[in-house]
Amino acid sequence: MPHEVTLITTISAGLGLALVLGFLAARLKLPPLVGYLLAGILIGPTTPGFVADMAIAAQLAEIGVMLLMFGVGLHFSLDELMAVRKIALPGAVAQMAVATLLGMGVAHWWGWNLGAGLVFGLSLSVASTVVLLKALESRGVVDSMNGRIAVGWLIVEDLAMVLVLVLLPAVAGALGTAGGGLPGGNVWSTLGVTLLQVVVFIALMLVVGRRFFPWLLWQVTKTGSRELFTLCVVAAALTIAYGSAALFGVSFALGAFFAGMVMRESEFSQRAAEESLPLRDAFAVLFFVSVGMLFEPSVLVERPGQVLAVVGIVILGKSLAAAAVVLLFRYPLNTALTVSASLAQIGEFSFILAALGVALGLLPPEGQSLILAGALISIALNPLVFSLVEPAQRWIRSNSALARRFEERDDPLAELPASTEARYLARQVVLVGYGRVGRHIAEALKRDGVPFVVADHNRERVEALRQQGVPAVLGDAAEPSVLIQAHIARAHMLVVATPDTIDVRRMIEVARTLNPQIRTVVRSHSEEEASLLEKEGAARVFLGERELAEAMVRHVREAAQSSA
Repeated sequence: MPHEVTLITTISAGLGLALVLGFLAARLKLPPLVGYLLAGILIGPTTPGFVADMAIAAQLAEIGVMLLMFGVGLHFSLDELMAVRKIALPGAVAQMAVATLLGMGVAHWWGWNLGAGLVFGLSLSVASTVVLLKALESRGVVDSMNGRIAVGWLIVEDLAMVLVLVLLPAVAGALGTAGGGLPGGNVWSTLGVTLLQVVVFIALMLVVGRRFFPWLLWQVTKTGSRELFTLCVVAAALTIAYGSAALFGVSFALGAFFAGMVMRESEFSQRAAEESLPLRDAFAVLFFVSVGMLFEPSVLVERPGQVLAVVGIVILGKSLAAAAVVLLFRYPLNTALTVSASLAQIGEFSFILAALGVALGLLPPEGQSLILAGALISIALNPLVFSLVEPAQRWIRSNSALARRFEERDDPLAELPASTEARYLARQVVLVGYGRVGRHIAEALKRDGVPFVVADHNRERVEALRQQGVPAVLGDAAEPSVLIQAHIARAHMLVVATPDTIDVRRMIEVARTLNPQIRTVVRSHSEEEASLLEKEGAARVFLGERELAEAMVRHVREAAQSSA
């Protein structure tokens, strides 16, 4: 085959096979990412038949990494992270530490040195943001409290891994020594220089980039050219990533991440995300295909015990550590199980770190294959793990006295303060959820002098509300104890403002059992869910799109009448 068409052959073979296998994976209720990895295995050098160009695939993978990290930065919200910081930050750090130590332990048992064990353990400690978001979206719980905690947890993991990718090359020499000794003076000086370069780059991006790139997007937008806007977004991502590596010695990943962060400052950030999404998705597929090309299928036959150890750490070790942390922070069992299921897989950062470890001579090639095997198996099993959350919750509650004590914990936030005025407990509104919608409802009720009690399972929100003098109770409103503490028996109305509609029927059932005369109001994003609730007469349902359309129609009619 002529050399000049090697790039075309690699891209077409990779994307074409990824489409077929990704489609088959989706039909089997598996994440398409599994199909992309299998496509890479089939066109890789370890399987018979066509073999794609590894060098070109590696460069395409680098572009994929840049655009993946650009997307992470573009969607990175400091506000969302701060809202769940008290659980996400210590939880992610503790869970990563446990998983890393478990990985280092088995690596030491296998005879690997310190550097290999550290890279191996870190690779197993971080979950895939792509897989997590897809799983949460498929269940409609991205905007729920559990979903936000899981996403915030992943943001902390992503930031930690970005830091690891920056620092690992500086300490690779010491970590790779036969004795695995501590860093010496030269390594500390190299580490200091690296950190200084990173600080200068970050300062430059935050001071100059946050002003220049939003201004540049505005100038390009004024031209009215859609292709120029898309070109501006993609060019900024790639040139910043390349420039950061060439000028400051930092990784492509960090440069692309900060490119996304400064782009987020623009009022056109949402459009930038939408316009660049197809290209980011395409190169992300090529990234996963190129990762699959590095996989040695023989590891499944030659090292089955090691593969099981990896899968055990990813699915059991990480999950149990995360669940323990969530419960120690006195969150509900449902939150602990949801976060655990979210983290029971590894993905893109694991691949990036493993590839870097092999390139630096820290991780043996079989370590990369074990990580890829663990990723394939854990991603394939993740939908099953999520489906077990509800049955596991019911089983644990019915069979574990300890779990029931956790559910009935003596948490001061799980009860209304004794100082709550009596006027709040007579014919008040019980408001479930204090997110964007719930906050507006609460402000309107406060202006109108309508008493209300908030029920929310975000500890930080409940603490903040109580500091403001607003009666609030912590917990899942689907649990009778929470609604009892909110004095649902004396309430006039139950307003469910949370986007998580999975337990709405349970909330309404409990509320009507305790107060048969109560009126219920529910928000919904699903037309099917809304029509079903309305047919059952369970609640007055407000569907976002429908209410928006009706409000716009009213405005149009009023404008037409006034101009007549």
